[in-house]
Amino acid sequence: MTAAAQERRQRIALLAILAFGSWMLWQSYYGSLLLYPFTILSTWFHEMGHGLAALLMGASFDRLVIYPDGSGVALIYRRSDTPSIVDAIVAAGGPLGPPLAGALLILASRTHRATTVGLAMLAGALILSSFVWVRSPVGLLILPLIAFALILVTRRGSEQLRSFTIQFLGVQACISTWRQTGYLFSQGGVIGGTQQQSDTQAIASALFLPYWFWASCITLLIVALLWWSFRKAFG
Repeated sequence: MTAAAQERRQRIALLAILAFGSWMLWQSYYGSLLLYPFTILSTWFHEMGHGLAALLMGASFDRLVIYPDGSGVALIYRRSDTPSIVDAIVAAGGPLGPPLAGALLILASRTHRATTVGLAMLAGALILSSFVWVRSPVGLLILPLIAFALILVTRRGSEQLRSFTIQFLGVQACISTWRQTGYLFSQGGVIGGTQQQSDTQAIASALFLPYWFWASCITLLIVALLWWSFRKAFG
């Protein structure tokens, strides 16, 4: 085995360990506190997925609110005669947006130039969304700080650090949908003190078949995206 191949295997193993470790920590109260910035970032990915899907479907993305407990909501306005398929697509944008973004970040690690551009674009998206959509103290405080950290890595970090950072963030984005598996595989939960239906239940209500079917489909798609992006990035 060549040194380059061995290094790739070690990087993949490290990312897999960090991904599993992050998921495990997210299942506990103190673990969630330890990963708090990544919790806020995962919520941002999720709600931006809803918001951008709504914009693509011709609806209005009014604001994004991130609560101190890490939950969030994207406030979207749409016409009363909007087809059910649009509601389903907007609902799916939350759990599918992050793994799509994560796969793109992982793919960007293939070249040093793409890595730099990818980190800069993510930092820019965090700052832009904070000005345009984010309307909560937690989001307005933490998201720009994450963007500032990314800018520092982009400008001052070594090529190896930039590559690892974008791969790690890509994996975090992909697995963020599983941060609360009980929510994905449920009919709903409490968000901001209000009982709301889950995204998978919203898809089921707009289309057909039960929520667990759509949760299973989303899970398989996330696994496929992770596998495909890793194969392209490390192949």
